[in-house]
Amino acid sequence: MSEPILIWGAGAIGGTFGATLARAGRDVTFVDIVAEHVEAIRDPARGLRITGPVDPMTVVAPAFTPDAVKGQWKRIYLAVKAHHTEAAAQALLPHLADDGFVVSLQNGLCEPIIAGIVGPERTVGAFINFGADWIAPGEIHYGNRAAFVVAEIDGRSSPRLADLLAEVRLFEPDAIQSDDIGSYLWGKLAYGSLLFAQGIGQLGIADCLARPELLPLWRGLATEVLSVARAEGVTPRGFNGFDPAAFQPGSTEAQARASVAAMEAFNRPNAKTHSGIWRDLAVRKRRTEVDVQLVPVVALGGRHGIACPKLAALVQAIHEVEDGSRAMSDGNLDELVRA
Repeated sequence: MSEPILIWGAGAIGGTFGATLARAGRDVTFVDIVAEHVEAIRDPARGLRITGPVDPMTVVAPAFTPDAVKGQWKRIYLAVKAHHTEAAAQALLPHLADDGFVVSLQNGLCEPIIAGIVGPERTVGAFINFGADWIAPGEIHYGNRAAFVVAEIDGRSSPRLADLLAEVRLFEPDAIQSDDIGSYLWGKLAYGSLLFAQGIGQLGIADCLARPELLPLWRGLATEVLSVARAEGVTPRGFNGFDPAAFQPGSTEAQARASVAAMEAFNRPNAKTHSGIWRDLAVRKRRTEVDVQLVPVVALGGRHGIACPKLAALVQAIHEVEDGSRAMSDGNLDELVRA
């Protein structure tokens, strides 16, 4: 019999993933801070609707706000924004069984934060790249499939990891396990730096990548992240068109151009056209994850004596959009090319 599942954060990622598991017959309970969303998920007349071309469905499931949930679970998937990781991990701790574990379905280097609260032995890593957007209470748009990786944070194989992989494959049949989750997370940080840049413009991901004059920006951003990763002893891995070797110091312009073309080709047919960063700024009018994704990379670069001028300029531009002193414009990317 499968273990009951708690999804902490029923937004774009947690909602889409959890709905699929619920439809497959798993015992899924959702937790979310948006009361209207919670009410919709558990309302038999409404439910959680997953729209879009990939796998539309509607499920009804138990759902609670953090202050109302009761009980303990052996398996908790954490799917909140990276800057809410610490608070969410503290909030879910009373609901985590002594022999349970938390899986991070997030962007950024969240696993160490979680491990510091629940314990490393109760923390499992994951890397995700599928595309989904929270549209309204009870509605999430699932735009595209993509890479999904799970791993023990110490790299070992384990029975619980094998069981977890089987469960994850109910959602993404091509999911894999790894002995080095950090290699994927740092790869996503490098790719994510391009999405942060797209997020302060107006064009979608594919159209933004297709602008040939922005190639120096893509090379600058990704190379800075990868240089810091190398100094940290990490060898990032690629996925969905992103090839870290094409952006390492000393790589050629032709290598970078080929990887950018591959990323464009991957993103072009997707129903999710813009990054979550763009939606945070343009649609939901809230702060992005930049302070727990790119800012730490710049800080680590400083410790290693690695200058990150492109990343620093991008962070500043994002902060200016967040505080309303800079408008969202494709010209912002042209400015970053010159930074």
